[in-house]
Amino acid sequence: MKFLKGMLPYIIIIIVVVFVRSYIMTPVRVNGTSMYPTLDGGEIMLLNKLGKIDRFDIVVLKLDEKEDNLIKRIIGLPGETVEIKLGAIYINDKELKDSFGYGVTYDIDKVTLGQDEYFILGDNRGISLDSRVFGTIKRKEIKGTTNFIMYPFKKFGKVK
Repeated sequence: MKFLKGMLPYIIIIIVVVFVRSYIMTPVRVNGTSMYPTLDGGEIMLLNKLGKIDRFDIVVLKLDEKEDNLIKRIIGLPGETVEIKLGAIYINDKELKDSFGYGVTYDIDKVTLGQDEYFILGDNRGISLDSRVFGTIKRKEIKGTTNFIMYPFKKFGKVK
């Protein structure tokens, strides 16, 4: 009994850590250069599994079990119409002022998002595999949002 009483604080810590990592936040690694210049491959960020998703949020998603996590930026929200023509992004026929895009943003025809769909783009538009390639994504595919770099320490803090 004394042994169990001495172990209780450690058991509680383990339970809290598992709970936090499973349901609230967890570290996630950036793979590749599709979010350059905002993010670099190998950076470790903090994934927030709670909260709502807004335009320009950086999200982490998992399209299938075989693929790595994808990190992209939310451009189109549920119910909106997205179109890219001559490199400009239009939401509901109004040009979106997008200061995140780097490189050529290839054109797409109009896409109307369903009530549970999002349109995502990588910041490195010339090489990113995103909604222009594989279509819209569902809310259930989004693991959470991220905007805080934990490593490398020289970039520690909120994403600018």
